[in-house]
Amino acid sequence: MDAAPEGYQTAAPVDPRALGALFADLAGIDGRHVIVGDAAGEHRLWLREATPGRPLAAVIPLDKDFITRIASLLRFHRRLLGRAAGPLPRGWPLTAYRLARLDLMLRALDLRHAGATYRQIAAELGREEATRLPATEWKISATRSFVVRLVRDATAFANGDYRKLLRIR
Repeated sequence: MDAAPEGYQTAAPVDPRALGALFADLAGIDGRHVIVGDAAGEHRLWLREATPGRPLAAVIPLDKDFITRIASLLRFHRRLLGRAAGPLPRGWPLTAYRLARLDLMLRALDLRHAGATYRQIAAELGREEATRLPATEWKISATRSFVVRLVRDATAFANGDYRKLLRIR
């Protein structure tokens, strides 16, 4: 969100406190970051112009996340009008499987950054059989491939792929 350009007299100021419980409200050098609670799924706002009382406009980049941003904006707009925002778009809530994999990815990456080998990571993640395999069997084991993929995917997420979590699937 940003200050509405001149000539948009119907643009209204938005007071996030009037929308519901604020889970977060942080001011920084790049503006104000607010998370507004909603029973159907929270709303995350970045108010680049943090001056209270200024009419606001939505800034939507024309990028690969455009559809996701529009879906989020439509939910927020319904909330501004006093209606139910509606459910989160299909694919936004993470499944139990996806959450468990993300947990494994983070644990594997933390261990790798601490200097652990793939075999040590496997053991820490509950794959004790990895410690008993001879080197030749370990090299071709499904467990080793699994751990290598976890670390590779976690590294990609840490380097910016985490944004994929927000896209509508």
